[in-house]
Amino acid sequence: MTHVVEVNGLTKAYGDVKAVNNVTFKLEADKIYGLLGSNGAGKTTIMHMLTAQQFETSGTLRVFGEHPYENNHVLQQVCFIKESQKYPDNYNVRDVLEIAADLYPNWNREFAMSLVEDFQLPLKRNMKKLSRGMLSSVGILIGLASRAPLTIFDEPYLGLDAEKRQLFYDRLLEDYAEHPRTILLSTHLIDEVGTMLEHVLLINRGQLLLDEETDSLRGRAFSVSGPAVAVERFIAGRTVIDRQQLGGLVTASILNNPGSSSGQSEAESIGLAVAPVSLQQLTVYYTRLQNRDTSSNKGAK
Repeated sequence: MTHVVEVNGLTKAYGDVKAVNNVTFKLEADKIYGLLGSNGAGKTTIMHMLTAQQFETSGTLRVFGEHPYENNHVLQQVCFIKESQKYPDNYNVRDVLEIAADLYPNWNREFAMSLVEDFQLPLKRNMKKLSRGMLSSVGILIGLASRAPLTIFDEPYLGLDAEKRQLFYDRLLEDYAEHPRTILLSTHLIDEVGTMLEHVLLINRGQLLLDEETDSLRGRAFSVSGPAVAVERFIAGRTVIDRQQLGGLVTASILNNPGSSSGQSEAESIGLAVAPVSLQQLTVYYTRLQNRDTSSNKGAK
């Protein structure tokens, strides 16, 4: 199996604060990963270390089998698009695309021009005069048209409306199907991108909480809804990760206990409606669980 990225015990500390704490994971070739977590979780720090924009404090880091720092062989295979991307003020959109064409060996001009039309980008307009959404569109265009073997998107959609975000997702999947590569997508819009993620890495407080195939993760939980009395009877003794009540109706999300049946058939047999739990619900649950455990440990000292 080919690993595009391998990190082991990766740590980034600022004095006594560990922004990334002993993180270990691998990214396989030709797969779409979601790097998920709340603001300040450590996601951007990890991406900066992968792209040689920050040094690790300890641990090992390899991208395409080598350390990325001052390594042109590695860096020319990586495209990193971040939400705070800066461009020279005197460049227009066409200038930026020409520079990108020189930077990325797999750059596809025809695809780039089709994206210019899709996102309605004004090629002659100065970069500093672009709206927030247009700046995001330029970054998305570069990330997609680079066809870099490792393409990293850090919150790439800021300023884009729902239609343009969906356009980004559609073009990404279409081109990925024809030109597979490893894509690492960091985002807060988990429910929007959940269906296209093949693997999830969940970061919280600098630690890796989940490193799991998306299908396997989704299979960990389900929701039931129905009359309050029936739902409460069914969920008794089970691990409930969310509960909502509207009048006499209750919807509860349940985590499957290891080694036991999911109980979905049982729920259906007593007339409860059964539905899958969203990826966002699961990430929120695991994040809250760690936060609660951390607070409890602090309180015990």
